[in-house]
Amino acid sequence: MSDLAPVLARLEAGHDRILGELKEFAAIPSVSTDPAHAADVRVAAAWVAAKLTAAGPFTVRTMPTPGASVVYAEWLGAPGGGAPTALIYGHYDVQPEDPVDKWHSPPFTPTLRDGRLYARGVSDDKGPLLIPIKVAEAFFAERGRLPLNVKFLIEGEEEIGSRHLEAFIAEHRDLLAADFVLSADGAMWRSDEPSLTVSNRGLAGLEITLTGAAKDLHSGRHGGSVANPLHAMARLIASLHRPPPDGRVAVAGFYDRVRELSAADRAEIARLPFDERAYLAQVGAPAAVGEPGYSTLERQWTRPTIEVNGMWGGYQGPGTKTIVPSEAHAKITCRLVPDQDPDEVVALVTKHLETHVPPGTRLVVHPGDHGARPAHIARDHHVVKAAEAALERVYGVAPLIVRMGGTVPMAEYFQRLMGLSTLYFSFSTGDEDFHAPNEFFRVHRLHEGLAAWAHLWEHLGR
Repeated sequence: MSDLAPVLARLEAGHDRILGELKEFAAIPSVSTDPAHAADVRVAAAWVAAKLTAAGPFTVRTMPTPGASVVYAEWLGAPGGGAPTALIYGHYDVQPEDPVDKWHSPPFTPTLRDGRLYARGVSDDKGPLLIPIKVAEAFFAERGRLPLNVKFLIEGEEEIGSRHLEAFIAEHRDLLAADFVLSADGAMWRSDEPSLTVSNRGLAGLEITLTGAAKDLHSGRHGGSVANPLHAMARLIASLHRPPPDGRVAVAGFYDRVRELSAADRAEIARLPFDERAYLAQVGAPAAVGEPGYSTLERQWTRPTIEVNGMWGGYQGPGTKTIVPSEAHAKITCRLVPDQDPDEVVALVTKHLETHVPPGTRLVVHPGDHGARPAHIARDHHVVKAAEAALERVYGVAPLIVRMGGTVPMAEYFQRLMGLSTLYFSFSTGDEDFHAPNEFFRVHRLHEGLAAWAHLWEHLGR
């Protein structure tokens, strides 16, 4: 691949300039969840569209949705007629900066310290997103063309659940037609080893309310004679799992559609360099718990879960207020694996809760707005093989194959609506504090990502 050398040299020579552009991008407070930042979200979309236009002869369109616009670009001039088409996904919106007082430098004043660039959204997803745009620019500058056909779909609502992306993809299937999806979003597993993420879990959620008496009651007069919804909620939530030490979900039918890992998949996960003691120390937990018969990584990546995200009710202020509260509430989410369906899982959990309502209380269930199915790419998919080769060229070692415990809705949308598999090819890492104060992006990962994307496109073009 000696003919790639000029492209790589151009990228290396442009490191400082590209870092400067990332600072400019990260300074835009494109917080999608806050209406006060709606204009900033539009500014970020325009910034991305301008960078794609400047990168080369892309056809660039800013396409409206009922929320934030999608920035779309395409170049379909790969020589020979047999080159594949890659659809590149990323997002330009960011999480809120709160709590601001926990930041060591202003969240939208990108600040370089010790080889790290600190800013909200710099790791999730502005740094990783800028990389393929600049790689395209380098190929066009050196060769006048790309090694393969490329389309970009860059949205502005990922941080609020990609609310309008599913409908956008469904409406524009022909425009988005491709052979596979490369996601600049997603993050590598660890900063010290290259990795490829080949699956993510799905998500389903619901909120429940238990009601006892019609109003809060004096606990001295009424305690012990009417149901306390907080006590009842504790019992109801506890019923979702088998008693310790068995951590399996107790909801009937919950595991019926779960696809078991193959022996080869389990062996591959077992070979990963994972120190459970170090992990527990990192998160500050005294012990690992969960579904028996599976390792910690298997539980985090490949097994379904039910988690209680919040419980509340009754008096929350200082001191004591002696009442029997009238209501208790809880938020529940489920992480899903192939072949679970969000609506079906919500129905199963709802039926379980209705069956186990404690005496003296009434239950109301509010399903979440929408769930997301799990997604995966075949381990032997040709784009996985090409990405492995590209990362080995850059890092000198074969990358680890890992899974994602979290949920990225777009991968499932592309899989279900268009039959496209998604490979996560991101150069942020899970420890870079995205969604938290002092989010950062390692500068060396920016440079490694530029080289790796160039090698990947060259592999795929062949």
